[in-house]
Amino acid sequence: MSQNSHRRLKIVAGADPFGSALKDALVSHLQSLAIEVDDLGTDNYYSVGEKVGRIVSSATNSPDTETRGLVACGTGVGVAIFANKFPGVYAATCLTPADAANARSISNCNVIAFSGMSTSLDSAIETLDTFLNSPFLSPCPASKSEPWPENIQTFLDTSLNEMSKIGTTPPISVISCSICNLAAGREFSPIEIMPGGSMKIVRETPTSAIVRFTAGSIEPGHHHTHGHDLVVMKGRKIVWNLTKSERHELGVGDYLFTPAGDVHRVKYLEDTEFFIRWDGNWDIEFDEDLAAATSQLEKEP
Repeated sequence: MSQNSHRRLKIVAGADPFGSALKDALVSHLQSLAIEVDDLGTDNYYSVGEKVGRIVSSATNSPDTETRGLVACGTGVGVAIFANKFPGVYAATCLTPADAANARSISNCNVIAFSGMSTSLDSAIETLDTFLNSPFLSPCPASKSEPWPENIQTFLDTSLNEMSKIGTTPPISVISCSICNLAAGREFSPIEIMPGGSMKIVRETPTSAIVRFTAGSIEPGHHHTHGHDLVVMKGRKIVWNLTKSERHELGVGDYLFTPAGDVHRVKYLEDTEFFIRWDGNWDIEFDEDLAAATSQLEKEP
């Protein structure tokens, strides 16, 4: 029987009502071969597929036991789909011994799925025995029962290592907020007239954007034709509304509306990122230069 001589074989089995009779007969066959079986019984196809897949996935690194799965439903497809939702599970629907040999040789299949409606018991037993006895990379119908050519064997060896990593690492970045998602994939462009700033346009008309400024950056006094709303997503900043003589210190989650024409000056206390939406198209007119703004801020307590 194809199993590592240092690891005993265990089969986790389950079926839905359409595959339960075949599953029970196959469990009896396994027990006659002195193979340990964990029979999970009968449930709907997606639940039993999930249960078997989860157990096989959690047991893939066991040094003492090689755990494989056996599932059955009406077609053998549904249970395989849900077993395959777990890392390290390679479930295949096998209607013939040739299917089982190919699945083991090419994909190191470790969960075999049967059709309770279209597979006879004799055929199922032969298919199961093939699944048990066919090692990864062994000659199979797909290789015309010959050893795999060296280039294909090298590919299969490499693919097995890469397959084992699928589903085990999180995505590089997980975008959890709607505003961030709007800007995903767009490039930040430097704001040439404001050193330390960069902007990622989300919508052109009316303009909305994600804006970043590095700590210590200053926006000299300026105004816009249209009013704008902003929400701070990261960092801290101070906004002075010079028209209304107001001072607003903003942190993560804080909101501010600046009316059209109001002159305002900004200083960034930390690396800061915020979402901003103008009531129309974005424009800017400076009311002071950077040197004047810096001089005024030096006088702040």
